[in-house]
Amino acid sequence: MSGAPVPPARWPGADGQPVACREKLKVLAENHAEAATLLGEMLEDAVLMGVDEAAMRRILTDLVNALPSPRRGGGAPD
Repeated sequence: MSGAPVPPARWPGADGQPVACREKLKVLAENHAEAATLLGEMLEDAVLMGVDEAAMRRILTDLVNALPSPRRGGGAPD
């Protein structure tokens, strides 16, 4: 796997303005790094076990898309 994915330069807030709080930005960057590491390991393991890489990428995308929204009472996004 190549270098670690870089977090976004700006995290858009719900109001359209970028998140500016340093502590929030720190947590977001840490979460991004953790997710990138875990997803990379999942992809690597799957490919090494014979899963098609493109199929695994779709599976991981579907997993993210199915996560419940914390703002909508736990339902998956539309």
